[in-house]
Amino acid sequence: MKTELIEFLSTFPELGKEEIETIARNIPVVAHKKGTVLIKHGEVPRECYFVLKGIVRQYETVDGEEKTTEFYTEKNGAVSSAHYVDQTPFEGYLVCAEDCLLIAGNMEVDQANYEKFPVLQAITRQMIESDLNSTKKKFVKFVGSSPKERYLNLMETQPDLLNRVPLHQIASYLGMTAESLSRIRKRITEKH
Repeated sequence: MKTELIEFLSTFPELGKEEIETIARNIPVVAHKKGTVLIKHGEVPRECYFVLKGIVRQYETVDGEEKTTEFYTEKNGAVSSAHYVDQTPFEGYLVCAEDCLLIAGNMEVDQANYEKFPVLQAITRQMIESDLNSTKKKFVKFVGSSPKERYLNLMETQPDLLNRVPLHQIASYLGMTAESLSRIRKRITEKH
């Protein structure tokens, strides 16, 4: 399980080989099967997750229907930092959409690692800033796009999701019904 963590840590040039191996021994990595619920609606997150392998889906239930709000794939954090840091109840669900390998941090472990390895705090800050900027760009593009444009954007930016996640969840994520997504896909296929 630590192999994926070491590979991930190796992407940061500020970390040396020995430092990577030492840090990897101190960071908890967990494996969860597809369908495992990581956080339920109303729970206060005790752990924050980072996806090394697999997909974590975030969704809310609205009028008895699941509305997918995010897919977290490899090299993405998978918890609302506001709920984790502020220790407030989570408003949705986090569930493993595939078998997953996750970094599972908690405040005590994170703080101890930041004290032991100050460079980790700088790396974490960079990752959070990058994620925030990416999320803002994605949101602006989403709001200003038609359903067809949303689908085409997903095909361009996250094509792997189309083969890894059920289409009804993708439709929900794109803010449309499965039937609408099917029609859009058919029109695109007919054009090509």
